Order: sequence, then structure tokens, then C-alpha cells
Amino acid sequence: MAIDTIIDYQCVPKQTLTTQGILDRIKGRARAQAVIDLFRKNGDNRPADEIGFELARATPDGLQETRVVMVKDLLEAASELTPLEHYCEGCPANNLQRPFGCMGEIQYPLSGAAELWLLNRLPVPDEPLPWLLLRRAIEDAEDDASEINAMRAEGQPYFQERGVLVRKLGEITVTSNQLFKMLFLMGSIKPAYAAVLLIFFGAIPRDLEADELLHLSSSPEDALNRYPFQFEDEDGDDRSIAQLKRFFGALYLAWGLNVRLLLDV
Repeated sequence: MAIDTIIDYQCVPKQTLTTQGILDRIKGRARAQAVIDLFRKNGDNRPADEIGFELARATPDGLQETRVVMVKDLLEAASELTPLEHYCEGCPANNLQRPFGCMGEIQYPLSGAAELWLLNRLPVPDEPLPWLLLRRAIEDAEDDASEINAMRAEGQPYFQERGVLVRKLGEITVTSNQLFKMLFLMGSIKPAYAAVLLIFFGAIPRDLEADELLHLSSSPEDALNRYPFQFEDEDGDDRSIAQLKRFFGALYLAWGLNVRLLLDV
């Protein structure tokens, strides 16, 4: 399970297979390879053409249905990606620098270290304008995001931390639940909202003059040159932190290209 992210930049592959079609084929290929690896680990060396597995899914009426999926069918569908991969070379939306690198994921469970990392990125009162923007956003929302607690319940796969992390920033208190909702549960992220998130979490420089900061909702043509991306990989990053940095990289490119970042949580 994962949060899927897609930079909504139109291209030949998306026009050919659709965004969802590409995502389904990428996931199908990964699932097929995982099944093959599992069979091989257990000493089953049958050809991939003979390997199948049961896939359960919830139906719209709340029931569960199970069907047998053949690995070869997933691999055949994924093979349709290959002739389109060259379009990704040099694409401005290729965040991950690989075929279909405009699509990424944040895998569950989200680590406690990653939630703390997000809280520690927020502006403090010594950064008056970004902090005031954050304060206004928190106060205007009047929402403690307590519904996220259900995702933290025992047995749920979404969070490593079962409790809510809290940070006090001067006159406001921000929780990890609020940040998760702010980032991932507000629907597809349009450029204006992307700018706000990039500022809140310091993914772009925020020591800017007030007029400049307030006009970032529509990124200028030279945005990616004027406002360099601030996050780099570090040796101590766990999987969740590394994937969050890739997420902010996607958000940054989407903002710079003036397109949405699509989310599937």
C-alpha cells in the first residue's frame, strides 16, 4: 500500500495509455516480479507463463471478490510501456530520472522519524511571514484532523507511530495528523496550494520579501532557477524520509510547470 503521486504533465505516453493505464502497468509489473521472486524463493521454478496468484478486492457493495491473475498477463500489459520509455528522457516532469519518473510513491507505514522530520521543517516565529501564513492556515481550518486517528489504530498499516506527534510553534500548536491531512487528504494539489506547501516545509527558500513570497502562487517562468529545491538525500534518511523528499521534488516540479500533482491515497 502506498500514496501514489503523479505530476499531471501531458505527454505522449499519457495520451497513449492514459495516466491510470501507465500506473496500473507499473504496479502490475512490480506485483508480477514480486510473485515470481516469492515462487523462486520457495523452490518453484515453473516458467512465468504458468504462475498465477489470487487477488482479492472489495466490490462497490462492500463484499470481497477473489480472482486468479496470471503473471504473464501482467507482464504482457507492462510490455506496452517499453516503446514509450524514450519519451521520458529529458522530460521536465521526470522527477525520478527514470522511465515514467513523473510517478512516485510513499509507502506505508509512514515512519515516526518521517513525521518528526515534517514537523521540524515548519517555520518558527523568527521567520515572521511564513510563520504567520502557517498560523493563519491552521487557525482558519479549525480542524485538528482527528479523523486520522482511525488510521493509527492497532492493525492499521498506515503509520508506525500509534500516537500523534505535536510541535508548539510560538502561539500555535501543530500535530502530525494536521500535516498528513494538509499534504495528502486535500485532493489533487494545484500550483497555488503547492507554493504554500513548499514554503511551509522549506522545500524552497522562504527568506523572501513579503511581496515576492505572496506572489509565488503562480510560478514565474524561471521559477526553478530562481527558487532552488532545498532538500538533498542524507545518510540518515530512512525509507519514508527519502520518499517524502521525492514527493516534495514532484510537488516542486509540478509547481514550476504550473500543473497539478495528482494523489491517490
